[in-house]
Amino acid sequence: MVVDDSVVIRGLISRWIAAEPDMVVAASLRTGLDAVNQVERIDPDVAVLDIEMPELDGISALPLLLAKKRNLIIIMASTLTRRNAEISFKALSLGASDYIPKPESTRVTSAAEIFQHDLIQKIRSLGAKLRRTPSTSPIASARVPDRTPEPIPRAVAHPELLRRPFSTQAPRVLLIGSSTGGPQALMTLVAQLGSVIDRFPVLITQHMPPTFTTILAEHLARSSHRPAHEAVDGEVVKAGQIYVAPGGRHMRVARHGTDTVIALDDGAPINFCKPAVDPLFTSAIDVWRAGVLALVLTGMGSDGTHGGKDIVAAGGSVIAQDEASSVVWGMPGAAAHAGICAAVLPLDQIAPKLVRLFSGDRA
Repeated sequence: MVVDDSVVIRGLISRWIAAEPDMVVAASLRTGLDAVNQVERIDPDVAVLDIEMPELDGISALPLLLAKKRNLIIIMASTLTRRNAEISFKALSLGASDYIPKPESTRVTSAAEIFQHDLIQKIRSLGAKLRRTPSTSPIASARVPDRTPEPIPRAVAHPELLRRPFSTQAPRVLLIGSSTGGPQALMTLVAQLGSVIDRFPVLITQHMPPTFTTILAEHLARSSHRPAHEAVDGEVVKAGQIYVAPGGRHMRVARHGTDTVIALDDGAPINFCKPAVDPLFTSAIDVWRAGVLALVLTGMGSDGTHGGKDIVAAGGSVIAQDEASSVVWGMPGAAAHAGICAAVLPLDQIAPKLVRLFSGDRA
């Protein structure tokens, strides 16, 4: 179900979806009010919901849609303004599954192609998970904030997944890569990592555009009660800080004399992402060697697996989020299936494990 007051955007998105062999456009609507009134009749799996619309805007329509269809996958679409970034974060807390920034102009071919690729991937990944677990999906169980959420089922164990031992060296830095579902997971995680953040630097690459990463850093600072900000090129990396890769720039680390500094670049997307996780993971090896501990959280694709292989080869360790607690088990699943993980854990077990590892536990 496509909901947008722009006839041009509605038409574009509808044509893109209709061209996919595994998708059907259930409806193309102009306002949030139309969507609320018709969602039960249309019964879509996924809704692409614009934020700014007449009669009833996206953020107001969101809880009404979820009240009528609690397992509806909702992807918020908005232009890249600070106000809309804030609204998108609020939408995630109200039960939206994801967000996507709309290009300022669909006349620019490259911008339209990126928007099309990202949107189709999000619809496919989120919709596929809903169809696999229609009644027990964590997406469904987290929809209505006023209700007590149902327990998230644990994923069936994957006995074929190889587990490696943790590094024999104490970790000296925490690197985190995340994408779809990442903002919610990151907020939960950093709220429990105070003792780790106080003694070690934490660097995060979340697949997000500019402006959104600014807001993300502000939310992480509030959740962790620790300093968090978008990384600045050339700044010294210190313990007690959370560094977030800025949207539109790859974040790496490098040695500068006795200091470790942030190195940002404006290179081409990697794994269709900018920022990408792999550059951060791989660059950290030259600085911290076997003292790198990397965490791959929920997200689409396989970004982080290549860098994770490099970390393990250098003697470091990788942890992945498990399938049941991930919104999309793409990135962590790829790392797990590559055999590079020392542990694959549900989100609620990751922070306690990290605290133990950074306190000296090697098991």
